[in-house]
Amino acid sequence: MDALQQAMASAAVDVETVLQQVLVSEDEPERRLLDSMRYAALGGGKRLRPFLVLESARQFNVSRKSALRTAAAVELVHCYSLVHDDLPAMDDDDLRRGKPTVHKAFDEATAILAGDALLTLAFQVLANDATHSNPDVRCELVLELARAGGAHGMVGGQMIDLAAAERDMDIGEITRLQRLKTGALIAFSCEAGAILGRAAEPAREALRGFAHDLGLAFQIVDDLLDVEGSTEETGKAVGKDAAHGKATFVSILGPERARAQARMLADQAVSHLAIFDEKADFLRDVARFVVERRN
Repeated sequence: MDALQQAMASAAVDVETVLQQVLVSEDEPERRLLDSMRYAALGGGKRLRPFLVLESARQFNVSRKSALRTAAAVELVHCYSLVHDDLPAMDDDDLRRGKPTVHKAFDEATAILAGDALLTLAFQVLANDATHSNPDVRCELVLELARAGGAHGMVGGQMIDLAAAERDMDIGEITRLQRLKTGALIAFSCEAGAILGRAAEPAREALRGFAHDLGLAFQIVDDLLDVEGSTEETGKAVGKDAAHGKATFVSILGPERARAQARMLADQAVSHLAIFDEKADFLRDVARFVVERRN
């Protein structure tokens, strides 16, 4: 296991501990809801977005506790989005992270409520003074995560995605779709450390540029894995975009050009980090990891 993989694995364990703490399930009437939330959020996934929060926070010497709570909040939002995306009314998936999706393991109504509760819990975590002693910082975290996850961010991207199977989309439209659906939460994850550390604008701008290119590279590889990957590797169904006639980076560019574009974007992402020293090397390594991953 190389240094990046070790760092990501260690970070995932630490984030899981915080998630366990905020997702306490007790013997109470709403126990089934809490169980479904824990099922959705615990014990799976790369925890890439939390890792980006932790590494961006490390550039500004943010306390580990503050960074971990923010990272956990991001993962709660990400998990909520997966629960809702998998519903029959959306992508209608039966498998996520190698196990049945929440609506299959529980039921559709419970899955909807689990997603709702994961989303609202994320903001509860951020707003708590345990996340940061400065209320202005907490308010900015809440504001920026709301923007990233809302109608002009992740949810807006999902709306465009629903329309993608109904009409032809060009590369510009697909880029906007993915910048919102996938890129917005990645962008918040990268900038969150700068918010926590009250960093100067040049550093924040560098992280935004890094996140923009990283998010697009990530999505291109996702599209490639849907074409070339297997269910065993990815932990979810593959071939669905083509089956639904949905335009993607791969369907427009072809696999080889799409792969070259992802690599170019990863290199471009790394170039944005020039203002940071070797402490940002894991962020640089993440850009390469994203284009080489198989899940």
